[in-house]
Amino acid sequence: MALVLPCLFSELEGPALGNILDELSQVKYLDQIIIGLDRATEAQFEYAKKYFARLPQKHKILWNDGPRLKGVHQLLQEEGLAPSERGKGYNVWYCMGYFLSCGTAKVLGLHDCDILTYEKGLLAKLMYPVANPKFEFKFCKGYYYRQANNKLNGRVMRLLVSPLVRSLKKIFKDNAFLDYIDSFRYPLSGEFSMAADVVNNVRIPYDWGLEIGVLDDVYRNYHLNKICQVDIANAYDHKHQALSFQDRDRGLSRMSIDICKALFRKMAANGQVFSQEIFRTLKATYYRTALDYVERYHSDAIMNGLTLDRHNEEKAVELFAQSIIHAGEAFLQNPQLRPVIPSWNRIISANANILQEIYDAVETDNVGADYNKVREVIMN
Repeated sequence: MALVLPCLFSELEGPALGNILDELSQVKYLDQIIIGLDRATEAQFEYAKKYFARLPQKHKILWNDGPRLKGVHQLLQEEGLAPSERGKGYNVWYCMGYFLSCGTAKVLGLHDCDILTYEKGLLAKLMYPVANPKFEFKFCKGYYYRQANNKLNGRVMRLLVSPLVRSLKKIFKDNAFLDYIDSFRYPLSGEFSMAADVVNNVRIPYDWGLEIGVLDDVYRNYHLNKICQVDIANAYDHKHQALSFQDRDRGLSRMSIDICKALFRKMAANGQVFSQEIFRTLKATYYRTALDYVERYHSDAIMNGLTLDRHNEEKAVELFAQSIIHAGEAFLQNPQLRPVIPSWNRIISANANILQEIYDAVETDNVGADYNKVREVIMN
């Protein structure tokens, strides 16, 4: 079994990752940990080698900003197969490529690096459905209760995705894809596990639409009885982002637009026709539905002794309603945009040596740190 940890360098300086590594250090069933490192200089990459040296498992860091992996990226760009934008999906996709290049693990898990409430049981619950040979699951999605410090969290899930999917179902009756997405308790969860052959076949968006994109591609490739979801934590808290009313390229504004575009593109790929009129209707339907959800969550919060700011909740709904229109306009204006990164099966068919290129780049980047000595210094 292998684990992917996609992270920004800034998360090495945050409050969550240190505890995550301490917990992972106690996990004996992991054979490999693959760390995707974004936005890091050479000095920061060298620091990251020492930082992750506490892990007893075999581990490698993908320095996505380094010259060697940029060289691999250039090779793919020349063939029109590289991710067109940087983002979480870009990071995860290259980590998947390195996972395949090693060829040693049969199950791949992934979780975020900003989980403030992390404990090692989360990973065990996430991996178990796919790793247990008595089960036939190919893909497992984690879900959890989003509450911390007596506050109800998870605004994008509660106030965008849930009411948006329900609104789409009102407009587009008997849509199997919407029923499928609606069946997940937390489709935006960044935690999932999959069999190695799924890694080969999956196509993912390069932006914040990663989680929706992965769910869709698994749905397209596998029967529903191969897909499951599992409760992985009693409570879950992570880094929170600002709404970012003034800048659509930041915070929850950017995230909500990317998620909406991912949903619209997946529906269009399944034959659904969209127009400006439909998006205007969708915005109105969503807005009314989302305000009803605010009322429900307000009652939930009171019933469970939690705090919930109705003013800020409704401000978020207003932002998300605008995000639906912005995403719809972007979808209609650029129908030629390729929304997903090609599967690794396609990449390998175009360039049979690409996995070796990735493997060599990562291995060469990671030379230079004696992990045993560094770990000994840290432990002492």
